[in-house]
Amino acid sequence: MKILIADDEDGTRLKLETLLAKLGYDVLVARDGAEAWELLQREDAPSLALLDWLMPGMDGVEVCRRVRQSSKVPYVYIVMLTVKGQKQDLVAGMEAGADDYLSKPFDVDELRVRLSAGERILSLQEDLRLQATHDDLTGVLNRGTVLDILHRELALVARKSVPVAIILADLDDFKQVNDQHGHAIGDTVLREAARRLATPMRPYDAIGRYGGEEFLIVLPGCGIESALVVAERIRCSVGKKPITTSAGDVPMTVSLGVAAVESAPPRGADELIQSADDALYRAKRGGRNRVEQSSNPDAPS
Repeated sequence: MKILIADDEDGTRLKLETLLAKLGYDVLVARDGAEAWELLQREDAPSLALLDWLMPGMDGVEVCRRVRQSSKVPYVYIVMLTVKGQKQDLVAGMEAGADDYLSKPFDVDELRVRLSAGERILSLQEDLRLQATHDDLTGVLNRGTVLDILHRELALVARKSVPVAIILADLDDFKQVNDQHGHAIGDTVLREAARRLATPMRPYDAIGRYGGEEFLIVLPGCGIESALVVAERIRCSVGKKPITTSAGDVPMTVSLGVAAVESAPPRGADELIQSADDALYRAKRGGRNRVEQSSNPDAPS
């Protein structure tokens, strides 16, 4: 786990850096508050931070206040390092958003215990975040979250004319799996199918369970032609071999409908999804295990 040390005292900073590296942390170092604030704004910012209260320029309390005002996600657990011991000082730090504090000179065992508590809290928060944004069964995004992402991408189309494509993917004859093997086997097939659906995707693409055995995939920056290539890769990924279950191998294929918006003003999310759904229906009607596209990337089917 990454951890940030922000302290202007060379001796304290070096001692902490050596100790935390021995404890297995990936340590980042800042020599003042401004540098700490810069590191905490990065996309790969550490989720644990030890901030010295008194630093030149921007002090630890101000850094903490800015982090909390930014509503940074994921959460940063902040421990204040301070020689201040009066009640009003500690209250000021906590009001700024600090999670804990440690008096200087610090005790090594106390530091280790407080950081362990911070890790537990971060783990619990991550579990809660996943429960709120992901589908329990398949592990992909839930319907509300993937739709939020689609709305956000469509807003980019409106502002910057950046294209976006979507794919509606529906597992073929999935009801027969549940009917023949039961819902436990059906759940196994659904989880593996979701994993295969996501395999050909880029890190910044999004996939969510839209309902039942249907999935919505959002492809930022993709026009219709690029999205059709991705959809074909997904089709091959799902159907390349049967899915192994405790009841034996279960063949599975997927049908996909593709639609895109490539210029402003964009269609709304409902209209775009309807276009992809119409294309998906044609794929089903045409024999399943195939990809169909919207008749016009910037108009309803």
